[in-house]
Amino acid sequence: MLLENLKEIKHRIARAASRASRSPADIKLVAVSKRIPAERILTAIDIGHSVFGENYVQEAVEKIPYIQNLARRKVVFHFIGKLQSNKTKKAAELFDVIETVDSIKLGLALEKQCAALNKSLEAFVQVNIGAEKQKSGVRSEDCEKVLRGLTQCQFLRVTGLMTMPPYCADPENARPFFKHLRQLSEALTAKGLLGQHAPVELSMGMSGDFEVAIEEGATVVRIGTALFGARAH
Repeated sequence: MLLENLKEIKHRIARAASRASRSPADIKLVAVSKRIPAERILTAIDIGHSVFGENYVQEAVEKIPYIQNLARRKVVFHFIGKLQSNKTKKAAELFDVIETVDSIKLGLALEKQCAALNKSLEAFVQVNIGAEKQKSGVRSEDCEKVLRGLTQCQFLRVTGLMTMPPYCADPENARPFFKHLRQLSEALTAKGLLGQHAPVELSMGMSGDFEVAIEEGATVVRIGTALFGARAH
């Protein structure tokens, strides 16, 4: 089932990219593996997938070293959950990309930990695109301030933006939010605040709306349920 799901998702990514006159090769699939047993992740690795997203540092402390030790290929882990300042040391050790930097303070804490590890770490600034009180992230109008506050980082490389739009039963209703993030990234790139280290990344789109996100410029999509099926909460 996992192989069939992966093939179907890749097919849908390719079709969405084609509609937007984009190459599927420019879109990264992050398999959201929170609360998925390490053995199932290893199965996904064996069938060819190598990029995973975890939401909880404590869970990752157990899983990632175990998986990295047994995997027969290089595996990349993104952190996609709410990151607390007291977990930055472990997060910097374990992850390759932190998608949820939501303050200058958190970014500088990660920079400090990366400097101690002498490790370069990629990061995205999380944008609360719908200005929802219950969600983490920087408001659109504050994104420039946060990026300027992190420009002096030597180890933390901010390469893009990430968002989770308000829940929409119809994926089309999420389109304006994805378009807004793309336009915000373009404005910030024009000011020299993104794109200095690498091509700008836009992490947006999940199982229910990733095709619309790709049509609006997503370079990273985070897919869990459509790949692994429903999980225990």
